[in-house]
Amino acid sequence: MLEFIFCSMLTIFPDYMFRRYRQGKRIGHEITLFSVWYELRYGIVTCLMLTISLVTVVFYYHPSTTNVSSFFRTVTILSESGGRVEEVYVINNQEVNAGDPLFSLDASSQRAAVETAERQIEEVLAQFNVAEADLAAARGVVAQAKGALDQAKEELAVRQTLLDQGSTAVNTRDVEKLENVVETRQGALDAAKAQLKAVEAEVEISLPAAKATALASLKQAQTELEKTVIYALVDGTVEQFALQPGDIVNPILRPAGVLVPPDVGEGRFQAGFSQLSAQVIKPGMLAEITCMSLPFTIIPMKVVGVTDYIPSGQFRPSDQLLDVQDRARPGTLNVYMEPLFEGGTKLVSRGSKCIANVYTNNHDRLHSEEMSTGKWLFLHMVDTVGLVHAAILRIQALLLPVQNLVLTGH
Repeated sequence: MLEFIFCSMLTIFPDYMFRRYRQGKRIGHEITLFSVWYELRYGIVTCLMLTISLVTVVFYYHPSTTNVSSFFRTVTILSESGGRVEEVYVINNQEVNAGDPLFSLDASSQRAAVETAERQIEEVLAQFNVAEADLAAARGVVAQAKGALDQAKEELAVRQTLLDQGSTAVNTRDVEKLENVVETRQGALDAAKAQLKAVEAEVEISLPAAKATALASLKQAQTELEKTVIYALVDGTVEQFALQPGDIVNPILRPAGVLVPPDVGEGRFQAGFSQLSAQVIKPGMLAEITCMSLPFTIIPMKVVGVTDYIPSGQFRPSDQLLDVQDRARPGTLNVYMEPLFEGGTKLVSRGSKCIANVYTNNHDRLHSEEMSTGKWLFLHMVDTVGLVHAAILRIQALLLPVQNLVLTGH
C-alpha cells in the first residue's frame, strides 16, 4: 500500500493534474467513476508498473521474513534405567544448580547387589587367611620331604661306600632298596614343591585377581546404586516436572521433565528467508527485528552467519528412494543474527516470535568502485528504497499488538 501510494504520487496524480488544469476536465463531469480508466490510463498503467518494480526491488534487496525466533536448548531429565520413583527433591519451576538431586528411584535391588559384593570381598579376604595357612603347611611339607630325601641320600652314600669297600655288612640288595627310597622321596619332594607353587600362585595371583574382581563388582554395584539418584547436570529451571513417589520413569517412554539452562541461545536469533535472498544476504549486513514479547520496539541487528544449504534438501538413508516431488514445500535460507549493540535483546524472551528486515548497503561500494552512471543511480535507488521497508517494519511493530489482540483475538 505504501509503495502504491508513493508511486501514484509520481504517476496518477500528475496525470490527473494535467487532465484537470491543462485539459480543463473536472471530477464528476468529464472524469467520472466510469471514465477514470480512460482518462487516467497512462498514469494508472505507469503506477502499476512502477509499484510492481518498486516492490520487487524492495523485497529482493531488503529481504523480510516473519519466521524469526531465538531458539534455546533444553535438557531432558532422564534416568539411565527405568524404575519407580522413591523420593522427589524438587518442584516444578524451581531453579537448581548443577549437582543438585532431583529425584530418586527405588534402589532395593541395587542395595542388595552392593551387600552381595561386600560379602564377596569378605569371602576373598577369608580365603587369603586360609591360603596363608595352606602356604605355611606346604612349606612344611617341602621341608619334611627335603629332610627325608637328605637322610635317604646320606644312608645310601654310607651303604654304597661300604659295598664298594667289600664289607660283608652290606649287600647289593640293600643298596638297591635305598636307591628306590631316594627316588621315592625325590618324587615326594617334587610333589611338595609343586603343591607349594600352586599355593603360592593362589596367594599371589588367583586370590588378588578374585579380590580385584570382587572390588570391581562392588564398585559397579555402588555405581548402579548412585544412578538411582538423578542429579541436575547443568544450572537451570525445572519445567514440566510433576513426579510423585510411586510414578514409573522410563528413559525411552516416560521422561521426568525438562531442564532449561539459562543464557543458552540468548541474543542469537535464527531467521528463515526466502531462497531468492541467497545471493543478497551476506554476513555483516545490518538488520532490524521487532518481537511479540517486546512490542513497539525496533532492535538493530547484524547478520553473523548464513548457511550454504537449504534444510528441506536433507534426507536420511532408508530402503526407499527419495522422490523429489514429495518435497513440494520449499525450504528457507537459515540466517543467524545477533544484536548490533550489547544487551539489545536482553528484554526479548527466548523463543519469541519476531519479524526481521535485512538491508542492503552499497555506501562503501559507491565511494570506492568505478561504475557507470546507470549503475550508480540504480545502487543509490536500492539504498534509498530501503527506507520504505524500514517504514513498513515500524508500521508492523505498531500494528502487531492490535493485530494479535483485537483482530485475531489471541
